[in-house]
Amino acid sequence: MTALLNGFADVFTAVNLLWIVLGVGTGYVVGVIPGLGKGTATAVAVPLTFYLPPVAAIAYLIGISKGSAAGSAVSAILLNAPGEPSSAPTAMDGYPLARQGKARKALKMGLFASVTGDVISTILLILLAAPLARVAMLIGPVELTAILIFSLAFIGSLSGKSALKGIIAGILGVLVATVGMELETAVPRMTWGLLDLWDGVPLIPMAIGMLAVAEMIVQASDRRNLEMERISLDKSDPENDRITGAEWRQSLPAIFRGTFIGSAIGILPGLGASVASFISYGATRRAAQDPERFGKGAIEGVAASESADNAVVPASFVTLFAIGVPGSVIAAIMIGAFMIHGLTPGPRMFVEQPRMVAAIYASMLVASVALLAIGWFGQRLFSLIVHVPLKLVLPSVIFFCCMGAWLQGGGAFGIMVMVVFGLLGVLAKQLDYSFVTFLIGFVIGPNLELSMRQSIAMTDLEPRLFIDHPVASLFLLATVFMVLRFSGLRIRRPRTDAGTPNQRREEIK
Repeated sequence: MTALLNGFADVFTAVNLLWIVLGVGTGYVVGVIPGLGKGTATAVAVPLTFYLPPVAAIAYLIGISKGSAAGSAVSAILLNAPGEPSSAPTAMDGYPLARQGKARKALKMGLFASVTGDVISTILLILLAAPLARVAMLIGPVELTAILIFSLAFIGSLSGKSALKGIIAGILGVLVATVGMELETAVPRMTWGLLDLWDGVPLIPMAIGMLAVAEMIVQASDRRNLEMERISLDKSDPENDRITGAEWRQSLPAIFRGTFIGSAIGILPGLGASVASFISYGATRRAAQDPERFGKGAIEGVAASESADNAVVPASFVTLFAIGVPGSVIAAIMIGAFMIHGLTPGPRMFVEQPRMVAAIYASMLVASVALLAIGWFGQRLFSLIVHVPLKLVLPSVIFFCCMGAWLQGGGAFGIMVMVVFGLLGVLAKQLDYSFVTFLIGFVIGPNLELSMRQSIAMTDLEPRLFIDHPVASLFLLATVFMVLRFSGLRIRRPRTDAGTPNQRREEIK
């Protein structure tokens, strides 16, 4: 208890609080720019903290990771250009709300959902780090394979008007994820002789192309009608900026559901924020009485996505603190920062440096409060984007997209990938294939391939698989049920007779 109090006292100094606020502010602005995101911002900032005191350095990096996770929702809502792939579900309902003159409403709900998911997940980290880490250790390759297959089928079944098209899009995403060097033998696959593809297709340029560039192309083709919408937004009702009581009642269950999903997925290494936000969005849509509203401006869709997205960051530190295994990209990057400042992640740090651990916990809670304050005042400025003429918005967004693709895709090659998948994104929109499911299939593809290979080696695909791994069996059965339920596939019994004409007319009806 003394170490805990001393750790909190270390954080509540003017210098450390300043670094937390600076980190949250930096992360929030970086998160708004499509293609940068929390991983890039945190990685770039790690060397900058070398000469800072340990508490200030860790607090600054935590602030960046939390701020950028929330900031990526701003561009998703206002421009339909998510700062990160995990904010793509936010854009599905946030952007239609912005086009209806309700940008401030969507931004407020996204901010409150982000902070709620972040705070609850941080409290869970503080209270349940060791017990939850032990549960995570029970998830082996077989269970992870079943969970990933279920996640892909679940998201595909609830994306777009056709569940079958959604599942096909997800499988295509997994196929594209196999491009590059093979996991075990390092043999290049489907690289077409291009050295740039040896590391695989870069995720960020692909996501920017399919989400942002494709949307900009569609908007450019319909600029006249969109300009009329923008003019009408200037005269919109101020009541559209306020979240009503009915909307709170709709969104609160989605926020808590998303927080639980994000916390659970954050604990499991390898899944990440993208899987959490998509599953949370799909679960909220499935639970809604009128799911057809989703994709057209359902505010609970924004709440579900953002709460899950931001709950992943603190939860991913559970396995890092308890067993030294990072649960996300951010947690992996933070290992370097911890070791620079003399803190080795793992169970020994609770014994050797409990005061530093308590300071990290306090930094996370303070960063959540700073996020609420900075986001509340910052969204007033960012919400003005919807009133800017499209002839200025479109080239500006394309510029930021090119910058993000250049930085994350290895230069000009990243821009080429962005353009190619931008055109594919337009085609997917026209044919009603879910590019969102395609992206999530691409994200989980490497983990799915690796865990599937390990599972085959462990079980030899023998029938005892279903006995020795009941959790995996449960998820596989749920996957089969979901595919049959939502894809429209039915097992039909052969008919012995055609029936009378009246009976056939009744069947047609």
